[in-house]
Amino acid sequence: MRYLLDTHVWVWWHVRPARLSARAAGLIGRLDERDELLLSAISVWEFAKLVEKGRLGLNCDPEEWIDEALRMPKLRLVPLSPLIAYRSTILPGPFHDDPADQIIVATAREEDAAILTKDKKLLRYRHVRAIW
Repeated sequence: MRYLLDTHVWVWWHVRPARLSARAAGLIGRLDERDELLLSAISVWEFAKLVEKGRLGLNCDPEEWIDEALRMPKLRLVPLSPLIAYRSTILPGPFHDDPADQIIVATAREEDAAILTKDKKLLRYRHVRAIW
């Protein structure tokens, strides 16, 4: 199974793991050989914006944090391809207008992955699998 980490899940896993649901923490912590964790490149940008706006404090250099956080076991960074960028603009059904969420959903759909997220909008969106 493939699991795409929503930005907050990726950050919480490294900074505040107690904020993860038991199910999400269990899935991340007990992957088997067929499982894979994915992270959209847009999540790195979202992380940087949180640091820039002072909404996330770090005790280290943000670039070092990113390098370390991308070394999660079985994690694959999914680049923002032209296809994902385009498909993020034509998601089926009604969807909210947050571009980062649109890219995360399009990435999950392209990779046939379930999104690990606490975001109620993503959990309710019926055109993607989402788990909390």
